[in-house]
Amino acid sequence: MVTYYNTIDDKLVETDSLEKGCWVCMVHPDDAELLDISRKTGAEPDMLRAPLDPEERARLETEGGVSLILVDIPTIEMDGKDFVYSTIPLGILMTESHLITVCLKDSHIMRDFAQNRVKGFYTYKKTRFILQILYRNSTRYLQYLRQIDKKTTVVENQLEKTLRNQELMQLMRLEKSLVFFATSLKSNENVLERLLRSDLIRRFPEDEDLLEDVIVENKQAIEMCTIYRDILSSTMDGFSSVISNNANDTMKVLTSLTLVLSIPTLIASIWGMNVAVPFEQNAWGFWVLLGASLVASIISIIILSRRKML
Repeated sequence: MVTYYNTIDDKLVETDSLEKGCWVCMVHPDDAELLDISRKTGAEPDMLRAPLDPEERARLETEGGVSLILVDIPTIEMDGKDFVYSTIPLGILMTESHLITVCLKDSHIMRDFAQNRVKGFYTYKKTRFILQILYRNSTRYLQYLRQIDKKTTVVENQLEKTLRNQELMQLMRLEKSLVFFATSLKSNENVLERLLRSDLIRRFPEDEDLLEDVIVENKQAIEMCTIYRDILSSTMDGFSSVISNNANDTMKVLTSLTLVLSIPTLIASIWGMNVAVPFEQNAWGFWVLLGASLVASIISIIILSRRKML
């Protein structure tokens, strides 16, 4: 899908055709749309197609007067009854007269711009537009990281009550999401550092603070992701130890119960043999042996309890 936006009289409007200074928003475009935009803007089809590869790495690229800024953006999807966090590439292509964004999915980041929720946003101010996209991308990472932290706390509280595979699988998925976030944030950091050193985009004095804010927000997201990942990893190790200890306690109790129950079984087995045994002719023999079994079992229970085996 291809949508054109332009700022007219300081208002963002959707247009029907490509105009000078407009923003071309492409969401999961097909080959025909890619070729059409390539023909109209002069951007190479390979550059337009690069963000559509989920495994594409974040990078900067310039070819034929067209600059490509490829970064990873966070996404959230429903998987059954649970949310799954991951990252996908977002391509920002800057031509002489237009700015093009290409993404596999309709993201919240670009939707905020399309719905005019961003202050100071003008399609023809391409440098500021790019920095605003990068800034909102970093803040979106921070927002999702806070959600992951809250979700982790909820799952931990559930695990304290009952150790189930469902909660453990949720923690594993959250840890996997943090790994994706950490990798993507580091790649984005490399892109921002190259963007800061290079002359890929024109620098304007009023946008210098925004570029610094982008870098600061991205570094903060990296630090938060590292902290949350370490905490979650420690939590997983802690719960693994708890599960192992619970299994050991269960086996210890079962072993002790087996030992206690083996005493009456042993006595009954001996007196059940087809040979002469004490109390064979005594009418009270059964009750004597039963009492002896009970006394021996009680003594063994006391000994095991003192040794904390039960």
